[in-house]
Amino acid sequence: MNNRSVIRRYPLVFYFALAYLISWGGSFLVGGPKFLRGEPLDLDDTLMMAPIMLAGPFIAGIAMTLLCDGRNGIRELFSRMIRWRVGMRWYAAALLIFPILILLVLISLAAIVSTDFAPRFIAFGITAGVFAGFVEETGWMGFAYPKMEESFGVWRATIVLALIHGSWHVMADFLGSFAAHGIYWLPRFIFMWFIAMTAMRVLLVWIYRNTGSLLLAQLTHASSTGFLVMLGPAVSPANEMIWFAVYAVVLWIPALIVIAKFGTSLGRRDQIAEV
Repeated sequence: MNNRSVIRRYPLVFYFALAYLISWGGSFLVGGPKFLRGEPLDLDDTLMMAPIMLAGPFIAGIAMTLLCDGRNGIRELFSRMIRWRVGMRWYAAALLIFPILILLVLISLAAIVSTDFAPRFIAFGITAGVFAGFVEETGWMGFAYPKMEESFGVWRATIVLALIHGSWHVMADFLGSFAAHGIYWLPRFIFMWFIAMTAMRVLLVWIYRNTGSLLLAQLTHASSTGFLVMLGPAVSPANEMIWFAVYAVVLWIPALIVIAKFGTSLGRRDQIAEV
């Protein structure tokens, strides 16, 4: 059995291994030396780490699609990226759920707990969101999810991918945030990257399965990341943990509504949204 046959036999193993290797290895090369010397990472370090992190799922997705499915697979992947003729309600869901909930949580916290929670406006969030959504989901939803759904079914694929996606953030987040957050780092990480992002993945898969559009999945991720960066408050580590905890709980409300209405199938792929 040659190397290509082995890769085709275990595509998900090789995909996630390659994505993590690129993202974690690159992040450690950039931020590891400073971290090991006990020096905090600055904004320049973070900006250098970000494209390397995002390159992991993207490069792995393109490479594995080519190795496993050939040029036809690449064409099919990009055809899902340009599938834009779906009902407007799906664009509304993809683009509006996250900013509405983020603003609701922050305005409520600012009114009830402290004005420190008041939302800000950082224009860079637009760039960060578009970059993260379109680059990451080329791999996560473009390559990995369809194969996971085929092997595990919709619900298991959704939850497992959410947890793998959340874990993928560990290296960069730990290097960049642990020194500043200390004891609050782990609970903050769990609330944001596991609990909240699992709800996000449920909503993303729901939109994807009902539209067949990878573009809509990318826009969903872009909206989530973009508005978190754009509107996120400048607060202490303790308050940041509180804000992420509340947001994680609130984000599960629409996710549970979707599950209640569509079940764990999250809608059938053969029921593609109307134009």
